[in-house]
Amino acid sequence: MAIGAEDYIDQLLVKKYADEKVDNHENMESMVDPDKMMGAMNDYATMYRNMMTLKQRLNIACYAINARTARYNKSAQY
Repeated sequence: MAIGAEDYIDQLLVKKYADEKVDNHENMESMVDPDKMMGAMNDYATMYRNMMTLKQRLNIACYAINARTARYNKSAQY
């Protein structure tokens, strides 16, 4: 996979935006504390992982209950 403009439209876009100035995010002060954000993301990931584990255990338990209580009927063979 090549890097850079491959067709005419991409080349025009590169020329157009080559001299554009953008804000450098490293020079700006963040409104959100990064440690609090990482802590919140970690809490969310932990909760999601625990919910997935709980769902898996619940599926196993439901499968076992359904397997124990299953009643099989003989059907007439033709």
